[in-house]
Amino acid sequence: MYIPSFNKFEDRQQAIAFMQRYSFATIISVKDGLPVATHLPFLVQQKEDKIILSSHFAKANPQSEDIINNTALVIFTEPHAYISPKNYEKEQNVPTWNYLAVHAYGKCTLLDGEENKASLLKETIKYYDAAYLKQWDNLTDDYKQKMMKGITAFQMVVDDLQAKAKLSQNRTEKERENVINSLTNAGNANEKAIADYMSALNIKH
Repeated sequence: MYIPSFNKFEDRQQAIAFMQRYSFATIISVKDGLPVATHLPFLVQQKEDKIILSSHFAKANPQSEDIINNTALVIFTEPHAYISPKNYEKEQNVPTWNYLAVHAYGKCTLLDGEENKASLLKETIKYYDAAYLKQWDNLTDDYKQKMMKGITAFQMVVDDLQAKAKLSQNRTEKERENVINSLTNAGNANEKAIADYMSALNIKH
């Protein structure tokens, strides 16, 4: 990913927190010279110094076979906002877009066996819908086993993490304040999220 020095996410923990917050991501692999992508919910965990991503495909998805023991790219991105030139002090300017994105590269390995699949599904339910866990536990073993036979569970140890926060860092303090105010008042959740990230950045400055 192209990352100018002033747009780089310097804090690894911030990047991990972003991945956990916006964990419905896109996994991309290459087959026969063509990129293939699937959109999946991920568990993002840090174990010692390693970042581990876990998820599952529908077994019928051909990509579920192609990624095993191959390197894949997982892209985490969500909040973004159009930035109008009206926020800048000089008239001679052009529009742009503010956003955050994290690209995680690594080799995917299979989580095979009923026990591993069951553990992944339980952890996924706990993370995304803890209230459903009791209902899941009460489902019959036969039903759950059939569900698990239809998925390919995997994990990826991240060996290259690239994080970018394009948040008007190259603009003056006054222009950044203008952008934050404009986005905050827009009433759109995406724009408000970008304003919040920009405000946090301004505090650190």
